[in-house]
Amino acid sequence: MEKKKVIVTERIADEGIEMLRTVVDVDYRDDITREELLKVIGNYDALIVRSVTKVNEELISAGQPRLRVVGRAGTGVDNIDVEVSTRYGVIVANTPDSNTISAAEQTISLLLSSARFTAEASVFLKGGNWDRKPFRGAELYGKTVGIVGLGRIGSSVAVRLKSFNMRVIAYDPYITDERFERFGVEKMETLEQLMREADFVTVHTPRNEETMHMINEEMFGLAKDGVRVVNCARGGIIKEAALVEGLTSGKVASAGLDVFEKEPANENPLFRFKNVVVTPHLGADTHEAQKRVGVNIAEQVINALKGEIVPNMVNLPTMLSEELDYLRPYITLAERMGEMYYQLEKAPVSQVELTYSGPITMNETTVLTVAFLKGLLEPIMEGRVNYVNAKLVAEERGIKVFERKEDQTNKRYKNLISAHIFNHGHQFKCSGTVSRAHDPLLVELNGYETETNLEGFVLVVKNEDRPRVIGPFATALGDAGINIASMKSSRQTKGAEALMMVNVDSRVEEGVLDTLAKLDGILDKPRLVSFV
Repeated sequence: MEKKKVIVTERIADEGIEMLRTVVDVDYRDDITREELLKVIGNYDALIVRSVTKVNEELISAGQPRLRVVGRAGTGVDNIDVEVSTRYGVIVANTPDSNTISAAEQTISLLLSSARFTAEASVFLKGGNWDRKPFRGAELYGKTVGIVGLGRIGSSVAVRLKSFNMRVIAYDPYITDERFERFGVEKMETLEQLMREADFVTVHTPRNEETMHMINEEMFGLAKDGVRVVNCARGGIIKEAALVEGLTSGKVASAGLDVFEKEPANENPLFRFKNVVVTPHLGADTHEAQKRVGVNIAEQVINALKGEIVPNMVNLPTMLSEELDYLRPYITLAERMGEMYYQLEKAPVSQVELTYSGPITMNETTVLTVAFLKGLLEPIMEGRVNYVNAKLVAEERGIKVFERKEDQTNKRYKNLISAHIFNHGHQFKCSGTVSRAHDPLLVELNGYETETNLEGFVLVVKNEDRPRVIGPFATALGDAGINIASMKSSRQTKGAEALMMVNVDSRVEEGVLDTLAKLDGILDKPRLVSFV
């Protein structure tokens, strides 16, 4: 089989390039022009960029039908049109975890340096002066730090500042209460509440329409006199004009800034303040972080090319690695349940209702819905649907999708995924769980209870519930050279219709299915469901 091809258009760590080369063919072209890239991008399965290469519709469409993955070696994806990528079914993955430690440590560094005037004191002393009085700073001990954004970096900062015996409060309307509890952080219901209570404020949110200038004149007006601020996230989250005003009036005692509204920041009015410590966007610029970025993006791209869900797909809900590890067998289960429908039914789908029950609901279940839709649509879309565009494809086909959660299952299983599919004249129901061995198990099909492993090949057989039906059926399979791995038989009413689910070791050809259909007591032609 021909190796996948990856083009890398910007510098990443050598370790990342070497990892890629063990699995795929790599073209490292950090000198490639836009015009040349547009000409050749159609020859590659994946593209790896940093922040310079503009991945817009022009480039994505030029890469079709082959281009399937764009890897961003870093956190932000401002240079990548994620919406267009999703429409074309192109996975966008980044590496937000890679710089978490470095960015958190840089935040602590700026907070301490600005509170203790470290940089200015260093310049003063090197200039031949010795005097402590101009540099009397403030302790962190016993103070309140307000963290805006309790994501990866914000929570890492929280853990580190608690070791300084600080009271840690945070505002993040998109984070669950459980996460606040996990990191021992007090939840603030509003940004205004945080600003009123904090002695130090540090921001850790992405920059978008909602967060641009969120710390502005109004917020500084609510803050304590002598508040100290740090921005190691994105320039513009703290409005620079408002910060200048606060520093001038004395409302703001000090600031530590790694990012700016306009970069490169060669000239900035904030540079004239002695109580402002500045660095040129160094948050992720450590040897360790850059190595992690290169290796992590290589891993993400390799796994995405294999068809796997990776933790940092930008156009899927972001998950922590441990959350993905927990959900992975359920992702497989949901996809297999979706795959069953068009192999058993021929009617178009108008509506899908998915119910998630049990402790699984504490996780991000949207990815399970995506997996189900991918499995549902793949048999009729000829490879044109994947995890990224499955919801969009379902919407385009007029399929309404509903998702709900229940704390507990109404059956004996700890976790349960239930699907209810509607078409214009018929309904289809199935439920599944994951075994102790992490295998996908179908536990109910249209009202018939079973425990059938959704692996390999499964025969679905309607039969009369009476003696001398199952035995001859099994014998006929054996005569055809088909080995039975396992068999489950279920009924709703004694002596009425029953359902057999038979796991077999090999594909059953149409001729054999026709023969089986003629056996006494078999009510319909058996249907073969394949997960191969």
